[in-house]
Amino acid sequence: MKYCLVLILMFLTVCTKSSEGGSVQKTRKAIFVIVDGISADVIEKLNTPHLDAIANVGGYTRAHVGGEKGGYSQTPTISAVGYNSLLTGTWVNKHNVWDNDIAAPNYNYWTIFRFFKEQYPQKKAAIFSSWEDNRTKLAGENLSATGHLKLDYYFDGLEHDTVNYPHDKQRAFMHQIDEAVVNNAASYLKKEAPDLSWVYLEYTDDMGHMYGDSPEFYKAVELMDNQMGRLWEAIQYREQNYNEDWVIYITTDHGRSENNGKGHGGQSDRERSTWIVTNAKGLNNYFKTGNPGVVDIMPTLAAFLNITIPREHLMEIDGIPLTGTISASAANAKLQDDKLQITWKTESKNGKAKIWLATTNNFKEGGKDSYSLVATVPVAQGKAVIDVSRRPSAFYKIVIETPDNMLNRWVIR
Repeated sequence: MKYCLVLILMFLTVCTKSSEGGSVQKTRKAIFVIVDGISADVIEKLNTPHLDAIANVGGYTRAHVGGEKGGYSQTPTISAVGYNSLLTGTWVNKHNVWDNDIAAPNYNYWTIFRFFKEQYPQKKAAIFSSWEDNRTKLAGENLSATGHLKLDYYFDGLEHDTVNYPHDKQRAFMHQIDEAVVNNAASYLKKEAPDLSWVYLEYTDDMGHMYGDSPEFYKAVELMDNQMGRLWEAIQYREQNYNEDWVIYITTDHGRSENNGKGHGGQSDRERSTWIVTNAKGLNNYFKTGNPGVVDIMPTLAAFLNITIPREHLMEIDGIPLTGTISASAANAKLQDDKLQITWKTESKNGKAKIWLATTNNFKEGGKDSYSLVATVPVAQGKAVIDVSRRPSAFYKIVIETPDNMLNRWVIR
């Protein structure tokens, strides 16, 4: 009898501790959305109440695509190129998707889906897309080069269905496909709550190409905002009814041409100008004032989902987290008189910055680079000078390792 009473008391104690202070940790879920071809100036001047509601919880910022203008990482402001920059956290000089043909992606630069499924094979990943190539070519589902990545659910390929979605010249069928994708995504999120999801919608870019800066294009953007409202409602439903913590990032893949808004692909300010809306907590100063890039979303998602990115991959990722503490941003490097002049913007003054140097790019081919630690300086110093007169090379890979994040740069003679 005494033994039974002891067990009952132990059970009641555990239950009490679990109920005090919400000690049962919420399950984290993440979704990112790419809505195609909307420059920041357009999203800012139109009525977007659902995006505004999400941003009011987290934040809105202007952002950019296109890599470093005029530099080694300059990246075409083209759709699939931008998608892959988000997925891999790298610019085109690494991921090698130069246009919408997606001819030869370099799968040695892993996508967020591969990192996620490699570490958490039991967790669920899903893609809802108005373009099938996003799954089959960019994510590379079931390809040997991606380790036979397996998604748990997908809804795509409707662009091939000309019976239910007959292709009209005004491309109204594309809006209907986007509607089907969003409705399926909202329903699936509510019922199944995958741990990592990607939603992609195309119609806004179609209207931009056809009409440029116009009422037709602006109406498409406002229709998109309504679609975001459905996804937001699904997330709120899950959070209100289940022990879950959801984050959503909504962005675009490129802006529009300066003269009439019909084109993109170049390096004008407007073509490079994008934006990010999120409900995320703990947005850092870099998100708020640093003009982040599309490459920054991937490492931010990884941090939220507690994905541990292997060191050799982390040294290649161009993006840095938009939440939490970071030590440095905006790295730069140039070679002058056999000296590497390395600089960065200090975000946190604590700790040391380790400067690593390699003269190979074996990672590109699936190999490893041999890095040497060439300097250790205070992060607050914001710069380092490295004499490479005894390391003659046509190519240098530089990694700045700080207490909270890594930065990397290439220098090509």
